[in-house]
Amino acid sequence: MNRSVIEHLNTELATAFVLALNAKRYHWTVTGPHFRDYHLRFEELYIAADGTVDELAERIRMLGGIPLHSPAQIEAQTAATISSPTTRLDPEAMLKEALANEETVVSLLHEGIDQATAAGDPGTADLLTRFVQIHEKEAWFLREMLG
Repeated sequence: MNRSVIEHLNTELATAFVLALNAKRYHWTVTGPHFRDYHLRFEELYIAADGTVDELAERIRMLGGIPLHSPAQIEAQTAATISSPTTRLDPEAMLKEALANEETVVSLLHEGIDQATAAGDPGTADLLTRFVQIHEKEAWFLREMLG
């Protein structure tokens, strides 16, 4: 069991939870002339982020760790990396916040891939490589919407 890989996976797990919650926040509160487009895009963003949660938690268990499982743990783990304000944002600010968070996640995933590879853990490296592709695609969509 490699503690540093498990700790990194828990950071990824906490981040995935926050990304999913942020996407729902955007989905529920967006307004304006492009409401339908934004509303649907944010639902897709939620599905992408939430789709990684279970696999991350299961990988942590496979490696002998315990996944983060409380709001306090999640908040403590992501406070310095992912933006999640409680104020309502306009649609452009939502897109910008979501893009910045996606770019942070991609960088974090690259760190995790390097860490897993160095630890001789190809299973974790493969999982995180798949997730890089998911988050790069989401970042691309958000960049395109911002013009």
